[in-house]
Amino acid sequence: MADEALVVIDLQNDFCPGGTLAVAGGDEIVPLVNDLIRRTEHVVLTQDWHPAGHSSFASCHPGKQPFETIEMPYGHQTLWPDHCIQGSLGSDFHSGLAWTKAELIIRKGFRPAIDSYSAFFENDHTTPTGLAGYLRERGIDAVTLVGLATDFCVAFSALDSVKQGFKTTVRLDACRGIDLNGSVEAMLKRMREAGVILEDHLSD
Repeated sequence: MADEALVVIDLQNDFCPGGTLAVAGGDEIVPLVNDLIRRTEHVVLTQDWHPAGHSSFASCHPGKQPFETIEMPYGHQTLWPDHCIQGSLGSDFHSGLAWTKAELIIRKGFRPAIDSYSAFFENDHTTPTGLAGYLRERGIDAVTLVGLATDFCVAFSALDSVKQGFKTTVRLDACRGIDLNGSVEAMLKRMREAGVILEDHLSD
């Protein structure tokens, strides 16, 4: 439909099996995402796009390990393995993704001192990516989110999308999660409570 957009979150090599921050089964969703792309008029992609030495990398914090949490000026920050470094093979979209139909690619995480999960805001929750304005100017008022990972970039994008006034759906069958200490279930609960529509067509 003309007033809906499909937003494909971070379907990149480093988040797929073999990547430095691989999400289990991350590559399994590619055929379904491609089918949704073919059937959707407006397609937006996000691309994690970190400079080397990004502040969210555990390697930049002596004595810290990936998946530990530290305090940053903007709040809690999970530390990650080095991933999606600008221009690297790991930052490329999965080779099977039919991404060329995308009308817009939002790059996020390129500011060295702040991480960015959401397609709408940096992790300070105030610095916008410009996506909300783009969608509004195009007359789009409904968003469907797919991609990686359910409990981080997809979920935070969905929560911000609702806050920005968009009817927001997450296709869980076209997402995969990292699940740190129960983070998938916790974020599903947050999304439900915020008014995100959670759909899973695996049982259809």
